[in-house]
Amino acid sequence: MTESEAKESGLWLADHCSIAMLGTVDRKGGPAIKAMLKMENEGLRTVWFTTNTSSRRVARLREDARACVYFVDDQEFKGLMLQGTVEILQDPESRRRVWRQGFEIYYPKGIADPDYSVLRFTANRGNYYHQLENRDFDL
Repeated sequence: MTESEAKESGLWLADHCSIAMLGTVDRKGGPAIKAMLKMENEGLRTVWFTTNTSSRRVARLREDARACVYFVDDQEFKGLMLQGTVEILQDPESRRRVWRQGFEIYYPKGIADPDYSVLRFTANRGNYYHQLENRDFDL
């Protein structure tokens, strides 16, 4: 598979998966992973999530912004791993961008709830896997 094919297939996964695994580094330097609801993606470069400001995930990311995001098609056994960093955002524009009806259950004070944070993951590298082939690429 060419790099172009890997990126194209990886983009299909990113566009069609509603859940992504967000991997971070814990306080002892070990890996920590969590399934997250993907709010949006801008190509392969940027993936948006929401979370509670008070979460352990945010505390970890404040200490070490390195992260990876993994998308999987478990029916066809395809996977896309993206490596990069995460920014924790609380500005009104970012909050409005990914706010969805029903979030009031988690953030009772609405879009301005101090416990509502947006995570913007920015990738710099990727790897696409399918049919026993791996293809690394830079972004």
